[in-house]
Amino acid sequence: MIKNASLAAATAIFAVFAAPTLAQDASTVVARVGDVEITLGNAIVMRGQLPQQFSQIPDETLFPALIQQLIEQELLAQSYADQLSRGETLMLENESRNFIANAALMRTASAAITPESVAAAYQAYADAFAQGEAVTEYHAAHILVREDAQRDAVVAALDEGRDFAEVAREFSVDGSAQQGGDLGWFAAGMMISDFQAAVEALEPGQVSDPVQTQFGWHVIKLLELRDASVPPLEEVQEELVAEIQREAARAAIAALREAAVVEDLSEGLDPSLLSQVDLLDE
Repeated sequence: MIKNASLAAATAIFAVFAAPTLAQDASTVVARVGDVEITLGNAIVMRGQLPQQFSQIPDETLFPALIQQLIEQELLAQSYADQLSRGETLMLENESRNFIANAALMRTASAAITPESVAAAYQAYADAFAQGEAVTEYHAAHILVREDAQRDAVVAALDEGRDFAEVAREFSVDGSAQQGGDLGWFAAGMMISDFQAAVEALEPGQVSDPVQTQFGWHVIKLLELRDASVPPLEEVQEELVAEIQREAARAAIAALREAAVVEDLSEGLDPSLLSQVDLLDE
């Protein structure tokens, strides 16, 4: 008896492992509510719509919960669909229109981004940059302190001939201290006005008198000047891509307007009608 039982168990286990896995796709039905079928695709989409905090929850935990939520939603939808108020019906129409319109714009925007379109946009950007007025960029370092005593100590150290970067590392409370106060390159308008004015008054190699701003006292050294050059593609690509997508969206809407019969019948209506929510009850 024991041998036969063991053989039966082994056969069952083998059958489980040997059973072919049925192919699944988005149309696989995972539940029915009356005549309405809920598919695996519905569950996949719902998972993608969950807030970020759900991303770490394993699928084996989420899957049954999502199926039950879809079932409950369908039960409620079926029970209430013919009871929607006029306002609720109009809201549903607006949400559906908005969703489809956004999907159309997203597809249009995505299709507009190609290596060729980005390269052409960058070339146009570079050409416009070259034709504009030359922009001066400043390479400066500074030492920032809060108190008058610290300001005087910085001035004294520099008067003694100590290296500016060394003094910055010792005294400056700015995040640039460990880089010797180096702020890198910047153009006019990127710094607060008093700081910028002090920088522009210097010649390369000169150090300013202490300049007071809302951040404290600055002692500034102008390191270099240069005419701004065209930024590399990687620095402006995000901006260019956004502009390509905006232009593609504008062009798509213009083409649709051109091809359609559109009548704007709102002229002459009182704008205050927008606030008359009671009209939805009529």
